[in-house]
Amino acid sequence: MAAALGPAAAADALAAALRGGLDPEGCPPRSAIGVPGDGELLLMPAASGAYAGVKIAGVAPGNPARGLPRITGSYLLLDGPTLCPLALLDGAALTSLRTPAVSALALRHLAPAGRPLRLVLFGSGPQAYGHLEAVRAERELAGVVVVARNREGAERLVAHARTLRLPARTGTPQDVADADLVVCCTTAREPLFDGRLVRPGALVVAVGSHEPTARETDTALVRRAAVYVESRAAALREAGDLLVPEAEGAIGPGHITGTLADLVAGRAPGGGERGCPQLFKSVGMAWEDLAVAVALYEAARSVSSAT
Repeated sequence: MAAALGPAAAADALAAALRGGLDPEGCPPRSAIGVPGDGELLLMPAASGAYAGVKIAGVAPGNPARGLPRITGSYLLLDGPTLCPLALLDGAALTSLRTPAVSALALRHLAPAGRPLRLVLFGSGPQAYGHLEAVRAERELAGVVVVARNREGAERLVAHARTLRLPARTGTPQDVADADLVVCCTTAREPLFDGRLVRPGALVVAVGSHEPTARETDTALVRRAAVYVESRAAALREAGDLLVPEAEGAIGPGHITGTLADLVAGRAPGGGERGCPQLFKSVGMAWEDLAVAVALYEAARSVSSAT
């Protein structure tokens, strides 16, 4: 079903949900329990309008070594009034579409305008591929630099980018100094680069963690940046990129500049209006899964009725 919707259309669905009055601040928090082998079992329910749904997702850090995906699970989409099941979606595929779509919606409002973007992409897993596709769907790219712990994985992603006719190479964390857009989609628990290197006006998107003690960006960047999140409540529960600097006394809860809903509604300034880096920190939320699952379901129904 995921093939019925690209990242730009998924981002449109997220924006439409926000314009329709959905309030991310009221979204139920995810439930998480630990499982053997340092894994996590996540439960993410949401309801809005004519639909409800729940994602049951497993995060198994040891799976890649077994040749299995790190994220597993299913999404059950329900009719809102009756709660009768409508569709069962692959949870990992939904996450691989939803997360880049959230990032794409943020970069529509926050990325530097008026020129092709120089992208530095941290990571070489499914989210890295998904984010490359999502960024390409939104903006022209001047080039791509891939930074990853797995050298072979980085080279495969570079080769993939070149098949898309993009100038691409592997690089180092220092390459953020020349970037217009930095996308972090890793399992890192410590900062990936020196935030002092990021230029004013550049956008950093960090999506890799929803744990309050894990982060991909450092305190130097967070202190300098205009910070945007999906939801203040969710970020202050789960975003280690912000919670660690707050614990250090470097920032306070009021450091958050705005949310996705603020950007979509025009209540917060975009990237071109600020002389500092922009940071969008995503933890992933159940309302996003629901909005994208509904869009997938309705797209598939439309195709089915037309044939």
